[in-house]
Amino acid sequence: MIPVEIQESSLRFQSFVAEESNEERKVNVDMLDEVREEARIKAEALKRRVEHKHNSKLRPRQFQVVDLVMRKAHPYQLENKLSPKWTGSFRVTEVLGNGAYRLETLEGGAIPRIWNATNLKFYFS
Repeated sequence: MIPVEIQESSLRFQSFVAEESNEERKVNVDMLDEVREEARIKAEALKRRVEHKHNSKLRPRQFQVVDLVMRKAHPYQLENKLSPKWTGSFRVTEVLGNGAYRLETLEGGAIPRIWNATNLKFYFS
């Protein structure tokens, strides 16, 4: 209650009973675990819906050894807005799992880092 309600004797102040208030508070404390469990279940359900929505829009890309791929260009490789966004044609040499791949140039030169499937796409010659 705010101080004005106490001084002006509002309906809320007149109908206040301390024993009932204490009983309701005890019931609320007893129900606290159930309320927390219900909130956890709702949060988990929301998480699953968001995950399902996200996964439904993904296009899975899996490459095999000797597939030809193009990789996304680094920002320093882009000279202007008309520069190609994808570079070269590379060969997959090793599948590392979880969407990670080792690449090499068509001449056989190894690319020093590992590339994720989100930065690769098939090269069709």
